[in-house]
Amino acid sequence: MGLTKRYGDVTAVAGLDLTVAAGECFGLLGPNGAGKTTTIEILEGLTSPDGGDVQVLGTPWRDGADGRALRERLGIQLQETQLADKLTVAETVTLFRSFYRRSHTVDEVLALVELEEKRGARVSTLSGGQKQRLAVACALVSRPELLFLDEPTTGLDPQSRRQLWEIIRKFKVAGGTVLLTTHYMEEAERLCDRVAIMDHGKVIALGSPDELIASLGADQIVEFALSDGRTPPGLDGLPGVKRVRPGPDRIALTVAQLHRAVPALLGLVERQGSELSLLATHQATLEDVFVALTGRQLRDE
Repeated sequence: MGLTKRYGDVTAVAGLDLTVAAGECFGLLGPNGAGKTTTIEILEGLTSPDGGDVQVLGTPWRDGADGRALRERLGIQLQETQLADKLTVAETVTLFRSFYRRSHTVDEVLALVELEEKRGARVSTLSGGQKQRLAVACALVSRPELLFLDEPTTGLDPQSRRQLWEIIRKFKVAGGTVLLTTHYMEEAERLCDRVAIMDHGKVIALGSPDELIASLGADQIVEFALSDGRTPPGLDGLPGVKRVRPGPDRIALTVAQLHRAVPALLGLVERQGSELSLLATHQATLEDVFVALTGRQLRDE
């Protein structure tokens, strides 16, 4: 509680208060530089906070035997896991097994991450998705109660990302607790029971994905642009429009009644003698929540 971490003049985490319940998948969301990785590294016992109290599985971090006992109960996948290229997959898992008093067998953990066929392959020959699954295997080998995943699917293709999602789901179904960081809002919507959206070291929104999306007061986003680049007046008076957000290359409308808002928008554009160069709609997402709260898109970071 009240977690704080500074690096010189930069405050990476600014008085953070979080509680994660046993058995849930909890997501820390936000752009690069929001403080997600610093927060999770403090919770993992890898970084010391400058202020605040930290308890993991009901236990504060301590040196010595107490700290060792707590680490035995955790699984940690770092944002960048450097594994020995010349070891095989099975040798890598065997090495990580040796760090713990109790663990899965090599066969068990390879089955969990679906790498049985690669057990004899050297790490250097694995694809990006296979390396990420091996990193998660190393985190799962100790039969952890709590699994930390720091941006586990960054840089992966869609198929590899979904394979990792399924591994995370199975761990949670088996009774495990997951704390993950991500800047993929779809990932958070698919996996997380609750999410905390972070920006500049603070939590700016907290709740289930459905609750946060519902906070927009609408379930559809209409994006459009005019060929002359103007923002037409009167948008906020259109039926069903809850919020208007002009952007550098398009205007976004948060709408509650798509069937009323789109015809009204088309009529407004026609009456003003303009032409559309873009018109698109999508279901409201967590990224739209972030934009509504900050005025920025994640890709702007």
